[in-house]
Amino acid sequence: MGKIAKGLHAVTRSESLPEQTESSTVGARSAAIAREACSQNIQPSPLALLDSLSLLRFACPHFETKESTDVATRKIEYREGDTIFEGHMAWDDSTSEPRPAVLVSHAWGGRDDFSCERAEDLAALGYVGFALDVYGKGIRGGSVEENQALMTPMLEDRALLRRRLAAALACIREQSEVNARRIAAIGYCFGGLCVLDMARSGADLRGVVSFHGLLSGPEGIANRQINSKILVLHGHDDPMVPPDQVLTFEQEMTAAGADWQLHAYGHTQHSFTNPEANNPDLGAAYQPDAARRSWASMQAFLGEVLD
Repeated sequence: MGKIAKGLHAVTRSESLPEQTESSTVGARSAAIAREACSQNIQPSPLALLDSLSLLRFACPHFETKESTDVATRKIEYREGDTIFEGHMAWDDSTSEPRPAVLVSHAWGGRDDFSCERAEDLAALGYVGFALDVYGKGIRGGSVEENQALMTPMLEDRALLRRRLAAALACIREQSEVNARRIAAIGYCFGGLCVLDMARSGADLRGVVSFHGLLSGPEGIANRQINSKILVLHGHDDPMVPPDQVLTFEQEMTAAGADWQLHAYGHTQHSFTNPEANNPDLGAAYQPDAARRSWASMQAFLGEVLD
């Protein structure tokens, strides 16, 4: 745990953005923003740190949406123990038919605009997107120290983390818009670790996708039969997840009999999906080819396990 926290402290910063509104129409807006940003050749800032993933809505065409889709959103409260959590659900309200759902697990700063907007992007692709909450309603980190203080208890008590993730899964299953038998999960960075832990816990998920996520398994807690297909999207030069950790993960999944695949992008570091990541010396750098390919791989994977 110490190495993970130290690495995160070294390469990460976070800021806070205003809360999402309760409802919005985002399909056409997303495509318009993407076209405008790319046409203006916007340059990424020179400083990018891990948690900035949670701050930026990607303005690039590898996040494809359907321009004609009207995406509605709502906040949903749920509980685990004495803690109240708040998720952000997004769906295409032009149809009343239940459809597959995809959970979005946030980075170490808490449920934020980034994870909510990924849920909306997934809704525009025809799924119900649900940005889950690991820390509790309204709890967000506003600095490296705050983020680390929020994440550390989860890494030290993976059983607690699993219970909170299970509560989010139970919540989305109860929504009338969702086909409860067809659910998957994706996550970024710390969120990647979260969705892998859901698979390790035996959660009834069709599949999980980790984007440049932490791969280390829990210690002192038994794993169950893995039911989920697993896709890991990894930068080969990611200092947060060195090759020996990748090998250990591959051996773990093989020994567990899991249906797993790992895409390693050469010459690619951490935060490769973030257009503002541009600090190779700290191991965080945007890689547009890897970003585009990983999003396409996710869509193909979700199509296989959910459609």
